Amino acid sequence: HVVVVVRAAMGKRKKKGESGMATSYIPRNKALKKLQLSLPDFRRLCILKGIYPHEPKNLKKVNHGSTARRTFYYTKDIQFLAHEPLLEKFRDFKAFMRKVKRAFHKDQKHTVERLYENRPVYTVDHIVRERYPSFTDALRDIDDALCMLFLFSTLPQYRRLQAYVVHNCKRLTTEFMHYIIESRSLRKVFLSIKGIYYQAEVMGQTITWIIPYQFSTQMPSDVDFRVMLTFVEFYATLMGFINFRLYHSLNLKYPPQIEGLPPPPAAEALSSQIPEPDVVLGEELEDHTELLASLGQSLARVVTEGWLLLYSGLLTRVYCFSLHPSIDVEEAIEEEIPLDLSPEEQEAQQRAREE
Repeated sequence: HVVVVVRAAMGKRKKKGESGMATSYIPRNKALKKLQLSLPDFRRLCILKGIYPHEPKNLKKVNHGSTARRTFYYTKDIQFLAHEPLLEKFRDFKAFMRKVKRAFHKDQKHTVERLYENRPVYTVDHIVRERYPSFTDALRDIDDALCMLFLFSTLPQYRRLQAYVVHNCKRLTTEFMHYIIESRSLRKVFLSIKGIYYQAEVMGQTITWIIPYQFSTQMPSDVDFRVMLTFVEFYATLMGFINFRLYHSLNLKYPPQIEGLPPPPAAEALSSQIPEPDVVLGEELEDHTELLASLGQSLARVVTEGWLLLYSGLLTRVYCFSLHPSIDVEEAIEEEIPLDLSPEEQEAQQRAREE
């Protein structure tokens, strides 16, 4: 009887590995089964969401007594990934690829074209807003983004590197360099073996990046371009948001337009985050892009309604003061007296207001 009473007082016995540090971490294979993703899709999702593996302090407790090296993630991070809307897009794309392969092997060309026109498309705009709640947070984290985009803007077209990705990187980096020129934010430049280091101060934040030299590039075979292209996809969306905000802070038109020249007919292709692979740029758009890339042209500015009202108000003051030099313009404006009246009419109107 005494033993039964003691066990009842102790409560339910805890099993090993069901509480504490062992439940705070989850191995990668278990995470893949929980999310029902393949390894490439899981890596892609983790890169976009900014989730990375962590090494536990006590490997034995987490790994059930084993000291074998395994990749662990925080359990709360995997639970956070389980509610990501991109998971549905990844699954839709898998189903899309199965349908395309089936139609291709059956030699159904019209079905393949129809499926390709209705292929699933996703954006990472919501992830950018989620990871960077404020504009200052985004500026603090664009050093790596600029280095990656400048690197890919100098690479040639490759088996896994499409031409539209290189063109998009060139466009974004050119827009950022134009902002640096217009705002006069450049502080330091350093020439090294790797490339040219630049340092600028943008809205109180110090930004450092490197631009590689324009040499012929030999594409390495031991680099996983799928992982790097995932980073480029996220960084391109991030730089699109940043360039838009920076240009509007200087009252510049975005997409950038050269001052004194009409905008290109396909200006919407410049404003898109990632153009379609089969988009062919026209001659006028290519000329416009080359002029922008020269970094020697002034950009067009936006004339807002507020500036027009301010300018017209200044002209009215100057004109009325030239007609009636005895009028106190500032006092008349504060008291809301029309400036186009004669001094006698203004005195009569002021007397009527006082009465």
